[in-house]
Amino acid sequence: MKFYANREEDLKVIAKEFKKLLNDHKVFAFYGEMGVGKTTFISYLAKELGVKEQVNSPTFGYVNQYFSEKFGTIYHFDLYRISDEEEAYDIGIEEYIYDENIVFLEWSENIEKLLPENHVKVVITKTDNEQREIEIEL
Repeated sequence: MKFYANREEDLKVIAKEFKKLLNDHKVFAFYGEMGVGKTTFISYLAKELGVKEQVNSPTFGYVNQYFSEKFGTIYHFDLYRISDEEEAYDIGIEEYIYDENIVFLEWSENIEKLLPENHVKVVITKTDNEQREIEIEL
């Protein structure tokens, strides 16, 4: 499934569609270059899920925790600085991704072998005309 965003406002519409995936999935692995909009898209998703607090990149602490009245605790990881799977184990990643909470993982390629089978892969790329392509693989 693919979506296209010409402007930031389009991400709100895509987030509404994306929300439908939550019935069957809890772990969402995001891929894309630096600055392509992973955190921005995740912030729209979190708002769509009812998160009221500010959503931003957890770059220096690895994980931010948000709360939604309807969906409970939502974890947002930035794994850019994770250099190997052992480091991911050290921060307790498996406790988060095998829990029942929603987990958004930026830079998932750094822990790909640890991801559960039923995760959703979200690839964000920028096209030649600056459009964002969001491809979702179930």
